[in-house]
Amino acid sequence: MTYTPVSIMKWFLWVVLVISLDLSSANSISSYNHYRLPTALRPQRYYLRILTLLENPDDLRFAGSVQIVIEALENTRNITLHSKNLTIDESQITLRHISGSGSKDNCVSSTSVNPTHDYYILHTCRELLAGNVYTLCLPFSAELSRQLFGYYRSSYKDPVTNTTHWLSATQFEPAAARKAFPCFDEPGFKASFVVTLGYHKQFTGLSNMPVKDIKPHERLPNYVWCEFEQSVPMSTYLVAYSVNDFSFKPSTLPNGALFRTWARPNAIDQCDYAAEFGPKVLHYYEQFFGIKFPLPKIDQIALPDFSAGAMENWGLVTYRETTLLYSPTHSSLSDQQNLANVIAHELAHQWFGNLVTMKWWTDLWLNEGFATYVAGLGVQQFHPEWHSRDKGILTALITSFRLDSLVSSHPISRPIQMVTEIEESFDAISYQKGSAVLRMMHLFMGEESFRSGLKEYLQLHAYKNAEQDNLWESLTSAAHQSGALDGHLYIKTIMDSWTLQTGYPVLNITRDYSAGTAKLTQERYLRNSQIPRAERVGCWWVPLSYTTQVEKHFNNTGPRAWMECSKTGESVPTTISLLPGPEEWLIFNIQLSTPYKANYDARNWKLLIDTLNSGEFQSIHVINRAQLIDDVLYFAWTGEQDYDTALQVTNYLQRERDLIPWKAALDNLKLLNRLLRQTPNFGSFKRYMKKLLTPIYEHLNGMNDTFSSITQQDHVLLKTMVVNVACQYQVGDCVPKALAYYRHWRSEANPDENNPVPINLRSTVYCIALGQGSEEDWDFLWSRYKKSNVGSDRQTILSTLGCSKAVWILQRYMEKAFSPKSGIRKQDSALCFQAVASGQVGFLLAMQYMMENIEFIYKYYYPQIRALSSLLLPFSEQVSTMSDLNKFRSFANDSRHFLKGIRQAMQQSLETMLTNVQWMDRNYQHFSRTIQHHL
Repeated sequence: MTYTPVSIMKWFLWVVLVISLDLSSANSISSYNHYRLPTALRPQRYYLRILTLLENPDDLRFAGSVQIVIEALENTRNITLHSKNLTIDESQITLRHISGSGSKDNCVSSTSVNPTHDYYILHTCRELLAGNVYTLCLPFSAELSRQLFGYYRSSYKDPVTNTTHWLSATQFEPAAARKAFPCFDEPGFKASFVVTLGYHKQFTGLSNMPVKDIKPHERLPNYVWCEFEQSVPMSTYLVAYSVNDFSFKPSTLPNGALFRTWARPNAIDQCDYAAEFGPKVLHYYEQFFGIKFPLPKIDQIALPDFSAGAMENWGLVTYRETTLLYSPTHSSLSDQQNLANVIAHELAHQWFGNLVTMKWWTDLWLNEGFATYVAGLGVQQFHPEWHSRDKGILTALITSFRLDSLVSSHPISRPIQMVTEIEESFDAISYQKGSAVLRMMHLFMGEESFRSGLKEYLQLHAYKNAEQDNLWESLTSAAHQSGALDGHLYIKTIMDSWTLQTGYPVLNITRDYSAGTAKLTQERYLRNSQIPRAERVGCWWVPLSYTTQVEKHFNNTGPRAWMECSKTGESVPTTISLLPGPEEWLIFNIQLSTPYKANYDARNWKLLIDTLNSGEFQSIHVINRAQLIDDVLYFAWTGEQDYDTALQVTNYLQRERDLIPWKAALDNLKLLNRLLRQTPNFGSFKRYMKKLLTPIYEHLNGMNDTFSSITQQDHVLLKTMVVNVACQYQVGDCVPKALAYYRHWRSEANPDENNPVPINLRSTVYCIALGQGSEEDWDFLWSRYKKSNVGSDRQTILSTLGCSKAVWILQRYMEKAFSPKSGIRKQDSALCFQAVASGQVGFLLAMQYMMENIEFIYKYYYPQIRALSSLLLPFSEQVSTMSDLNKFRSFANDSRHFLKGIRQAMQQSLETMLTNVQWMDRNYQHFSRTIQHHL
């Protein structure tokens, strides 16, 4: 008998019919309400068997069973694990004793649930006895999720046949394995997994481990069971599997492990770069950590629908298409660098996160901070021409400085009690600030002791869980053995001051020029000027690196002294001696080795300004030039310096030809643009920006396609960035050239094959053209989006379709962003909304749209509403009046039911808006007068 999709579905429904209704309606409510699982039981192994049906698009489902081998550490009558949105056949649950001295017979007498913590609790007929081992078998089924978490559906269209191809994939971090199978879904409950996938033989099955065996399905012809080898011990959030019809590019690792890069068949030609770079950086990490990659294979796969940028599942790393696929004819250098950085980040996790995992989400930063920092080292190793390490340092600090200057920020290591709190920890503090403090530690410890300490930590805790204190112990031991740290200093003492308290310090440096000394004090830096100085408390152990105008020792990033804290946690003022006379400047924080800001007395600032505005400006290291710009613009914002001093610093940019100082400047000046463009004095700011930008724009040959002749790769990025800003201020021929490029493209007979716009300028050209264009110009670009086969190309288009200044077009685009039928994938909806909300015309439109449609947007993302937080960013940068702030406060209060999952992001947005209002009240008139003197 031949099985058709209909008969398969009948068999599947027969399986489901024996299953009880949803647990929330069938079970009693448990009294156990602690946010962590009980510790009486420990899973040793999971045998996970899942059948996935992808033939009927109207009913994409899975059904399976999980057999968990459980060791009892204490006597207990309950088995508490996680399950969410799964239907469980309670009549088929079995519990058997397999080893130990206890009774051989047992069963489940009843069940209860705790919906708050997703607990499914099985009450046993007899007590489970410590030292005994049991097997628990649970049958389950569910619809393949329509959200991008748990075990979910994805699809792509074959451009030749125009047919939709369905596939399945997983995303379990932080707490969604429970949506795919019942399990002990906490990182500390590591176990090994034997995964078996059932699917139609036209598909391929992938999981963490290599395939062990493929056998025909016992009931369904043309279906198979694919069993994978037993995994190493790992946390549930790292389990992964997918059923798909993808193709792959093979690579090899020096240790013989198999390395494959997967994508839909019509995008496999975009895998070449990832297939080449991935094995290189993985091998680099083997040498860096001194530990071989422990699995026999690793796959990386580009998924059409994926919520995060990528996910480090052990042996099966999942990516968005934009972060794994690269097309030399469609992807910019910036796209390629981002892709390399993401691959390096995820592969670093194979050690930090996978081999050694945090005990609880409190120390998420141990995963993400390390992967972020080490990724920069990995990319630098193979692309030194990109200077990605220096750029990564600046990006990490600029991003974390802004967020961490808010009262509503949080410590790197923070208490976690709810799943929503876990999701809120995936932010700039865990990633960028975490990376910055690790770099600080790397620099004050030195290469040898840092790597030695990491290796000891990884070896001690391999296949287990750890806390940050375990890392501090290994690093202290290595630092003391090598002499990198004095015996009375401990890594924990130093690093706890950076990881356990919110914020970062500003060091106020006052020189006594006659005595040749400098007095240093510290306080927490806050952008909110309403916070009294007496409340800006905190003390950080600060390694002090510095140099002078004569020394120029900018490569000596190690500490020459320390700012210490007393035993009661109070700051101890520090005096530095043997400094030069009144004609030489002093610079602290060499190459931004530590995440703090340095404010000097007026004379030292003047000495620095004189050098910056002379032919000797390059005698100051490029990263420290960026530091001076970033620091002085922060201090001017909050009143620690005046804008005359700040603009004297930025005036030197007319001489600057390096990327990093320009990035620091433009990131800060963009914030002023967002506030000033709504005021009558924007014209003066615009003229000042044209004054700064014209020399560098002309130096880089403006909008002309000179990229092939640029020998320094970071100058490609510099030109891309400068041209984008120059067009916003109508510098030179920027706008006319952009419009001409777009007209040329529109005149092409086959615009999808022939695009004359230089790849690195496409974002700028598209935005300018739509900002000054017609409905036909917008529709032309929308058609290119629908026909594009390259993820980075599609992302560029989506980010520029919001540049139109036509209100009705922007309104239509926002509606498309949240429509499942528009062709915009859910993961890209926030990008589209941000594109509208960031524009001068779109800002108020988007704010009104969000306020009127918050329930609809909430339901669109539910239950994964973290995406809502990214919608707030454009508003926090632009709200600058008390009336708009009060309107947003009322909205937040009235919509608190829909926004409760992003409470932290909303608090941070409202506080940022408040600092904008404060800036307008305190600085607007003064800034408007001051900038006139610098034109």
